[in-house]
Amino acid sequence: MSRCRWNWCWTAHPTEITRRTLIHKLVEVNSCLKQLDHSDVSDYERNQIMRRLRQLVAQAWHTDEIRKYRPTPIDEAKWGFAVVENSLWEGVPAFLRELNEQVEEAFGIKLPVDFVPVQFTSWMGGDRDGNPNVTAAITRHVMQLSRWKATDLFLRDIGVLISELSMSECTEEIRELSGDPEALEPYRMILKRLRSQLMTTQSFLERRLKGERLPRPADLLVSNDQLWDPLFTIYQSLQKCGMGIIANGQLLDTLRRVKCFGVPLVRIDLRQESTRHTEAIAEVTRYLGLGDYESWSEADKQAFLIRELNSKRPLLPRSWEPSDETREVLETCRVAAEAPQGSIAAYVISMAKTPSDVLAVHLLLKEAGIGYAMPVAPLFETLDDLNNANDVMSQLLSIDWYRGLIQGKQMVMIGYSDSAKDAGVMAASWAQYQAQDALIKTCEKAGISLTLFHGRGGSIGRGGAPAHAALLSQPPGSLRGGLRVTEQGEMIRFKYGLPAVTIASLSLYTGAILEANLMPPPEPKREWRDIMDQLSADSCAMYRGYVRENADFVPYFRSATPEQELGKLPLGSRPAKRRPTGGVESLRAIPWIFAWTQNRLMLPAWLGAGAALQQAMAAGHQDQLEAMCRDWPFFSTRLGMLEMVFSKADLWLAEYYDQRLVEKSLWPLGKQLRDQLDADIKAVLTIANDSHLDGRSAVDCRVNCTA
Repeated sequence: MSRCRWNWCWTAHPTEITRRTLIHKLVEVNSCLKQLDHSDVSDYERNQIMRRLRQLVAQAWHTDEIRKYRPTPIDEAKWGFAVVENSLWEGVPAFLRELNEQVEEAFGIKLPVDFVPVQFTSWMGGDRDGNPNVTAAITRHVMQLSRWKATDLFLRDIGVLISELSMSECTEEIRELSGDPEALEPYRMILKRLRSQLMTTQSFLERRLKGERLPRPADLLVSNDQLWDPLFTIYQSLQKCGMGIIANGQLLDTLRRVKCFGVPLVRIDLRQESTRHTEAIAEVTRYLGLGDYESWSEADKQAFLIRELNSKRPLLPRSWEPSDETREVLETCRVAAEAPQGSIAAYVISMAKTPSDVLAVHLLLKEAGIGYAMPVAPLFETLDDLNNANDVMSQLLSIDWYRGLIQGKQMVMIGYSDSAKDAGVMAASWAQYQAQDALIKTCEKAGISLTLFHGRGGSIGRGGAPAHAALLSQPPGSLRGGLRVTEQGEMIRFKYGLPAVTIASLSLYTGAILEANLMPPPEPKREWRDIMDQLSADSCAMYRGYVRENADFVPYFRSATPEQELGKLPLGSRPAKRRPTGGVESLRAIPWIFAWTQNRLMLPAWLGAGAALQQAMAAGHQDQLEAMCRDWPFFSTRLGMLEMVFSKADLWLAEYYDQRLVEKSLWPLGKQLRDQLDADIKAVLTIANDSHLDGRSAVDCRVNCTA
């Protein structure tokens, strides 16, 4: 358990349709209903609660359900901070208290005070991949806003502690720390000084947020140690003086909040697309007369980058005026260099393809003046890139300079959404599994601690799956370096919207991670791997045959689904497409999934998978498929997810959409897809030995359409 580390990274992916104002009303409705559950509520109190419930229902009824304007990146970040304030601030310490009680009951030991395996990071305000609204200035503002919110929340905690810790008995260390050996209330003296420091920091950040440039105060809070050290000293004193019951109350909760949230509150990830870094360096090399970096071979790029990374002279000339695009990339790196260490968790490179993509970011950060080795995580998110991921990382780890920089730790991000959109869910899931498996073995051999960062969406077509099943279906050893996973849009509210829900979600993940590490899934048999290779190839061929090669597919997609209308909804700050002029290939995974969900064909979550299974059965592999379903968590989870999607699909409704919206010349394609879905359902049920989908009744299936 001491090695367990898990990190949830919130993204601003526009899948949360419900407005924040309505969410707040629903949270208060929940609070009212909880109060009504108490048997000791007086008649007067019950009447007051019922009146408030009626008011909240009326407020929600008369409030627009859909936003009229797109949220800004700052609005999205504030939404994330609200989740911390309203749920996690209470929920995380409560979960750790419950976990400690369970461990103490089972093993007779207590968890260390500084054992806080849970951390939260955010892409809100840091993810600029395809989002021109996220600039360096926005990122700087969001980080300052996050620190301001942290001071606000810790000020409340310190206020409570000042009220509670009125005792005079203490250790000599506390007497010395208080500055007054004769102090009657030494704990309060220390806490009041800490409160003053928090207030100074908050005032400084408020003025910075208003755009004022001012000198940094001497006692500015910039590191977690500045909070932790005095509070932990107080904790130790209370324990030594026989007041453990006091130490393990509000003070322990605050200490755990320092470890989980700290001065940054929510650490931010920076994310940018790989070609933006390539273009920036190419602009520099052209200016310096060194040639066009973009046209160089991979070997020449690596040689140049390593030479510059080892050089003590700067690469960027002072007199150079970069283009606006390059200036923005460089300014983002300067923001990273200026931020207190620990405020930024990682720099994620989307669409990473080569070792030079990673080295390029390290060079740009060096030129910006960063004073430490910030984690840089390549994101492999297409089928080809996933298949090449291990080769890329093996090349990187063979570079002495790089091995010295990372100090035995490496983060790699696996993309689920775009790989599924690129190749279909069956081929994508197998490529993800193989990439992880190979990376685990390569890093083990090299003595590197690998953290796999899972870029999962909420829906099955974007890599989503029930937490327990998803974790147990990972390759053996994938969780040894901890878990890092994205939580997107509505999934943040579903899993962390209330303190009680937060406790349940964290408990579920904890159990699954421990189970996966203590009882790892079996290594798949060679025969199973061969079958999966064939399933992957067959499913990808069919998927791309429709999506890329069928001339009728795009016209059918755009008439049978509200894809273009969805792109106009003000759901998030990010555009629906990476490139405004692109077609389906540039469409982001979220509107791609949303569109097919609307007509209940659910196509991205199954196309190609069932057909490949049918081909395998026809080739005489049914017995092997049944064994894989029974004995291999990876494969059984895939089939389970297909069943879940099939139960949400509605062939009649999809046909109704076609008849009302699609030209008759395209009807044959719609029928072909529906017939394929019907055949896929029968194939999956045969392999799983189920009589009907997902083992549920018709009423339960109907809930899928209304939930």
